[in-house]
Amino acid sequence: MNNVKNRSGIAVAGSLLVDNIYEISAYPQEGELTQIRSIKMTVGGLVPNNGIGLKKIAPALPIYAIGRIGADAAGEFAKKTIADAGVDTTGIRVSENEKTSFTDVMSIVGGQRTFFTYAGASAEFGYDDIDWDNLSAKMLHLGYFLLLKKVDEGDGLKILQKAVEEGITTSIDLVSENSDRYACVLPCLPYVDNLIINELEAGKLCGMEPIEENLPAMAEKLLSLGVRERVILHTPKIGLCAEKNGTVTSRPSCPLPKGFVKGKTGAGDAFCSGALVAIERGANAEEILELAEAVAVSSLTEANATDGILSEAEALDAFRALQK
Repeated sequence: MNNVKNRSGIAVAGSLLVDNIYEISAYPQEGELTQIRSIKMTVGGLVPNNGIGLKKIAPALPIYAIGRIGADAAGEFAKKTIADAGVDTTGIRVSENEKTSFTDVMSIVGGQRTFFTYAGASAEFGYDDIDWDNLSAKMLHLGYFLLLKKVDEGDGLKILQKAVEEGITTSIDLVSENSDRYACVLPCLPYVDNLIINELEAGKLCGMEPIEENLPAMAEKLLSLGVRERVILHTPKIGLCAEKNGTVTSRPSCPLPKGFVKGKTGAGDAFCSGALVAIERGANAEEILELAEAVAVSSLTEANATDGILSEAEALDAFRALQK
């Protein structure tokens, strides 16, 4: 077992992909043609969104990326983008059999966006991709469940069990999906220290209607299902933190001025990243929720998932100014 006393920083593991964003003037009907006006490639998935976000919030904190890419240009782009942000990428493995996971986004300016995704190398990510002997992180954030084949089929549980055995604090993230597949996450909860999800995912996990009035009951149910330390739920209107000791803390969301929001992509990941930084340093529930929302709000100032994210001090100053 590794020496827990020497652990520091946060490892983010799981989904790693690129988004190919094609700007079009209109979506064609079947058999019709439309011209692509511009093409942009960005990184996406939990590993880049949270990894880069965490590093921007806390530049001095060691952040480690763990995932899979293909032996292709998209994979090289993703790895370089993450590394250029200051994230340690030695934990990113290269698949010889699969392409880097990607999503093709057909985007009408100011309107509809349509997504075509390819599971790719991320679907191969699993327990054996983590170098446990050399993993020095204090915390491990794993996801997205319901999007990673091996993780959903049992490797997620194995990873979390091993992390707990090694003395590593754990957290997980899910994707919002209208299905009954959330049952595969339930066996993992007794190995999750911090469950940070939205109200839709919480409702699916515990079988309750995902409305604001049910947030405390949903959090209590998830703690009873095994979550070890705290359940943090976020909605557009409120953030809530329920702790194992029975304490429940909530904060209403800050009203934002008209025109403030430039994009909502990755806002949930940004909220999660802010919460993880606060948890890592031992903050209380009120501080966790404030930093989580402050970082999420900062992310809304840019169209993609990470460009708008500010450092902790900058995010809090800007967030508090909005409330005056």
